[in-house]
Amino acid sequence: VASLSFKEQVEKESGGRISVELYPSQSIGSAREMIEMMQMGTLEATLLPTAKFGGFDQRLNLADMPFLCETEEDFMSLLNGPVGAEAMAGLEDIGIKGIAYFPEGFKYITNNVRPITSPADLAGLKIRTMEAPIIMSMFKCWGANPVPIDFSEVYNSLQQKVVDGEENPLLSIHDMRFYEVQDYMTIDSHAYLSYFLSYSKSWYDSLPADLQDVVMQAGIDAKDYCQELMDEANAEYLRVIEASGTEIYTLSAEETAVFKDACQPVYEEYRDVIGGDILDRAVEEAARLAAERG
Repeated sequence: VASLSFKEQVEKESGGRISVELYPSQSIGSAREMIEMMQMGTLEATLLPTAKFGGFDQRLNLADMPFLCETEEDFMSLLNGPVGAEAMAGLEDIGIKGIAYFPEGFKYITNNVRPITSPADLAGLKIRTMEAPIIMSMFKCWGANPVPIDFSEVYNSLQQKVVDGEENPLLSIHDMRFYEVQDYMTIDSHAYLSYFLSYSKSWYDSLPADLQDVVMQAGIDAKDYCQELMDEANAEYLRVIEASGTEIYTLSAEETAVFKDACQPVYEEYRDVIGGDILDRAVEEAARLAAERG
């Protein structure tokens, strides 16, 4: 829906000089293929999970650090501020123009074996994750066996018990109906799933200044609109999942601390990968935002 609003705004504000065609659900290729198409200039824009860019510029792994921020508001403020701008700046060297980070939500763990209340409950479970090393490292810290499976195959993999569980925000758990084939869900907010709007730099640079302004503003406005939509939708998503019979458990502050402590090795592993300076600034900014909230 946010992408549709982007399309309408660009076409209107450009006076029809730019037309926008939307290709949802990986209909023109995998995430990697689409990113590479942007680099070649054969695809003008993508809206993909930030984690999909980690292999192209390691600084983008910052968005997938576990327990980086306590609230969604803090997380989006962090990413769409100076720290997030620095994290995406290096993409221009490989032909990609970063525009904005879009919200989807904190990720929760679902599974078919038992309620997850501590890392010990994840021991030995096969958990589907994105093919993102930083996410897989996090689950390994908790004793799980992360299994990368393409998003389109997750439902069947859960149904056929190829994997025991998965991690996703409410939107994905709801819209992909994962709750139909999962008995338990833990609200643990262990990491945030953000989407990343980016343009082919060669295409963006080819636009006259007024059209660059149009597509830049449309991206920012679509990000804000997406936040409004998510705020309205999440309560209903949770209601539907609970009504389906999925048992929901919310971690206490003490239980959350155990998960957070157990995955600290991820910070050590990725400190030099992401860059110690930017990681330190992100942690400091997250602490400042939390302090401001009181």
